[in-house]
Amino acid sequence: MALPARWQQKLEAADPAEEIMQLQMGPSHPASHGTVKFNLKLDGEHIADCDVEVGYLHRAFEKMCEQGTWTQCFPYTDRLNYASPVINNVGFALAVEKLCDVEVTERCKYLRVIMSEVSRITDHLTCLGMAAAEAGAQTVAFYTLEARELLYDLVEAVTGARLTVTWCRVGGLAHDLPDDFNDRLANALKNLDSVLSDCDQLLSRNRVFIDRMSGVGMLSSADAISYGITGPLLRATGVAHDLRKADPYLVYDRFDFEIPTGKHGDNYDRFNVRFREMHQSKRIIEQAMEHLPDGPVMIDDPRLVLPPKERVYNSIEGLMNHFKIIMEGIKVPAGEVYQAVEGANGELGFYVVSDGSGRPYRVRVRPPCFIAMGALNKILIGHMIADIITTFGMLNMIGGECDR
Repeated sequence: MALPARWQQKLEAADPAEEIMQLQMGPSHPASHGTVKFNLKLDGEHIADCDVEVGYLHRAFEKMCEQGTWTQCFPYTDRLNYASPVINNVGFALAVEKLCDVEVTERCKYLRVIMSEVSRITDHLTCLGMAAAEAGAQTVAFYTLEARELLYDLVEAVTGARLTVTWCRVGGLAHDLPDDFNDRLANALKNLDSVLSDCDQLLSRNRVFIDRMSGVGMLSSADAISYGITGPLLRATGVAHDLRKADPYLVYDRFDFEIPTGKHGDNYDRFNVRFREMHQSKRIIEQAMEHLPDGPVMIDDPRLVLPPKERVYNSIEGLMNHFKIIMEGIKVPAGEVYQAVEGANGELGFYVVSDGSGRPYRVRVRPPCFIAMGALNKILIGHMIADIITTFGMLNMIGGECDR
């Protein structure tokens, strides 16, 4: 069988006399995240074409979810965008809760918002710190990682883990905040303010950084919408689209915050949008903590929620309830639903189908950075080899989320 022209072209050896040189960059390149390969066609140092292969981590997120119970899917969601795992937890929980037609408690809603915004900040700190390091500003990377560590300590105190949090449950949360959460949060946010101020002075008006980022990787708002790009990459083009305002979920409609946007859709705008979004996340956290209600963090429904250990150990009804949920899974009504949340990289959506059993019949995720990778070819053409590193860094491709 004849190969398609696109693949035939890949297999053909380059003509040594041809002006256009073919070069493969990655996946072993330090900036390619271990799986991504850029098949480049170069005119000197300028990029004439770039065929991006995202590669595989062989994780099979969707099919693994279909093999376990609904509750057992939460550890798999942690490993999508592992820089902001709480947001993944929340998105999947909201999708299943929509199928079950249940509404979580007020305190649970506020806590999900607070920890989602903490995760958004850790994600942006990771992205901007590494992007600065790839442009030569290693000091900024150390500063952002220092602030991120304090927030990771906060996440660990709440969930029990730094990255693989598995904190959300269908119907609520695994457990409430620790007693010293307020002090930990205040210390982390105070340190964050100091770090953001230092990074602003080091980068935002740094001539070398501006020259490396400004005017590079430009994308128009029309092209961004055409590619289906969302999140900071879309907002950098000037489109003020954010699901927290466009289609509010949980209690985001109760908070006052802004949607930072750019003008040119270049790497510098992407940097500034993420930088300013951290300040807005801090505003949301402070408002949520001020109005945080008391009460339980789980609904009282034996069909969905495991009974307390006291009941499991001391009553046959509690033991049977525990055994049924663990072994068979919660029974989610038959149907299908799509639920999206505003992830750190854009619209993170979960499409789930239930056949009424204790296991998902179908799970499909819409990962925002996978969509963004589709536009990388258009973004890079015409730029130089050195611009691949900074542009790819500002797209913030996360391998666990991008892997199909």
